[in-house]
Amino acid sequence: MIDVPLSALEVAMVQAGTRAVDTLRDTTAFAQRLDALGYRRLWYAEHHHSPAIGAFPPVVLTAHAAASTSAIRLGSGGVLAPNHAPIMLAEQFGTLAALHPDRIDLGIGRGPGTFDEATARALRHGAGPTTDDGYRDDVAATLRFLVEEVALGTLPEPWLLASSDAGAALAARLGLPMAFAHHIRPDNTLAALDHYRAHFSPSPWCESPRVLVCVETICAETEDEAGWLAGPMNVVKAGLLKGHSEVPFPSPEEASAHPFTAEERAGVAAFGAHQAYGTPETVLRRLTEVAKATGAEELMLVTPVYALAARLRSYELVKQHAATP
Repeated sequence: MIDVPLSALEVAMVQAGTRAVDTLRDTTAFAQRLDALGYRRLWYAEHHHSPAIGAFPPVVLTAHAAASTSAIRLGSGGVLAPNHAPIMLAEQFGTLAALHPDRIDLGIGRGPGTFDEATARALRHGAGPTTDDGYRDDVAATLRFLVEEVALGTLPEPWLLASSDAGAALAARLGLPMAFAHHIRPDNTLAALDHYRAHFSPSPWCESPRVLVCVETICAETEDEAGWLAGPMNVVKAGLLKGHSEVPFPSPEEASAHPFTAEERAGVAAFGAHQAYGTPETVLRRLTEVAKATGAEELMLVTPVYALAARLRSYELVKQHAATP
């Protein structure tokens, strides 16, 4: 039994043998089903120039989903501050919040959203990687513009995304709720959360530390089926372990034929030990363990599996077996 709310992260994987437009259409059905299931929020991640992930702007997906759902909170998880002018982020998400009161989140992150250096520079008008000071100033300016320039009434709820102590330190300094990428850097989770809670400064946005933890979650009727569904993402992870950033998202059949090395299998297994895969009983136990270990007030599930039906079934099984607020 899980006693914290459950949310979802949409990464919009483009399946081998399909087109990006097919993935884009699936996002609508996905949002509507999660709304019906009672998930608290659904966030969209920003990615660029990837053969495995659609380059769909979070603000556009948020607007479309908000118009086709009724209760679920929607937003970015995250929109990447260095790629955007702060005033534009404030105007875009401020407008969404005015159109859909108390349903819009502005989750802000730092990364470029791509492994391709030329793409990263194009996103930033030729500039190189942002500095710590530059990122802090961008986030602070976005928050300031929300209050001073937009002023349309209901504001979006701001969150800072983090995967390290540095991100946690900034969230604490600015007094923002923090969403931690346990699904990316599980080795950093506990130390970063400790730092955030120890150094948190209350702000008008958040009176006390507030933590959401994102967990990679694949749930199926059997352990074997869950393992089968996890295969495509395991291929992508194996490619990343080799330093290959341009790895397509294969079908489960293609993934089952992938020649994993012993090192790749060990790396994938080590990562998976921190996530939640298996039957509903196994997944609920793992999610409960993560919630207890981290003290998270909310868990966000990311489910990178091939085919919309299988992905939705995973979220359905979790929700059916979890008694959540």
